[in-house]
Amino acid sequence: MLKHWWKILGALLVLYTLIAGFMIPLKPGIQEVTPTNAQAGDNLSLAITGYNSHFKDAKEIKAWLKYDSTHYIVGENIRDSTQTLLFVDFKIPTPLPIQNESRRMTLILTNEVDGYSLLPDAVEVVPMGIDTIMGQWGNTIGGLHEVKGTTFPYRNILYETIRNLFFHVPLWFAMIILFFFSTIYGIIYLILGNSRNDHMVLSLNQVGILYGILGLVTGAIWANWTWGEPWSGDVKQNMSAVAILVYLAYLVLRNAFDDYEQQARYSAVYNIFAFVALIPLLFVLPRLYDSLHPGNGGNPGFGGEDLDNTMRMVFYPAIIGWTLLGAWMAQLARRYMALKHAALEKDVDF
Repeated sequence: MLKHWWKILGALLVLYTLIAGFMIPLKPGIQEVTPTNAQAGDNLSLAITGYNSHFKDAKEIKAWLKYDSTHYIVGENIRDSTQTLLFVDFKIPTPLPIQNESRRMTLILTNEVDGYSLLPDAVEVVPMGIDTIMGQWGNTIGGLHEVKGTTFPYRNILYETIRNLFFHVPLWFAMIILFFFSTIYGIIYLILGNSRNDHMVLSLNQVGILYGILGLVTGAIWANWTWGEPWSGDVKQNMSAVAILVYLAYLVLRNAFDDYEQQARYSAVYNIFAFVALIPLLFVLPRLYDSLHPGNGGNPGFGGEDLDNTMRMVFYPAIIGWTLLGAWMAQLARRYMALKHAALEKDVDF
């Protein structure tokens, strides 16, 4: 039992990822506001639609429109209609801090039940056009509440699909790790021989390819929600598909030889070059071109508030869990290959 601890750990971590990844709720957030345009000097009545919010349960709700780091408008006459619908009035002063310049203002909400949430670029405010002093700007925001309980961060556009971070990204991490070790085993085979090492190369690549295909599928599902289509020709999508094709070619190469020694040796050499090609395909080329994918084409990757401590509690165990589960599947495949290889050598039907 002790020698199988890593298999048990992998299975438990994947189970934990599935349960926590789907069961932990999202932090309350602001889904949308109407109207989204106003003029300096307006008495703006803002209808705010919340997500996972509890406006009717809150005893005190505060709201601000943030112009910049030192100019705020305090919300007045705050009234709720439902748990997810709130109305707030704002008196927009004039002149604007930067005259003759439109600015998209950030909405900030806080209450003791939902904590605080914000919606960047919620309302665009345009200058009034006449030099009349109206209203008053505030310069402080205080009394923000933290959300109660354990939650994942709320992000517009992503919504519940943010949970895909625990599957799409760890699958790619695990795939790269499996491909790395297949390369190591390939080098060992070229130096020492031994069919066991060759079988590990093949089994690790098979599981790595499976993870890569699952990564493409989960990525396409995510892209369909956030980008509007499953395959937009994004450079990261294209390069990831090419990387999988490179490793699928490894399987084709193995079947191109009848002699086992040639099959194992040539495919081991190809496997080294395949992993070398994997690095620029996934990590270099996507950064050189415009990309919708986080972390590429100038777009920031997940970090900071996007990948907060709650998500890290699931994200990092997911990487370890999917990797260990992949290693377990590769070991089972390697044992099957060993039995089949032994049976063939003895000319026994398998």
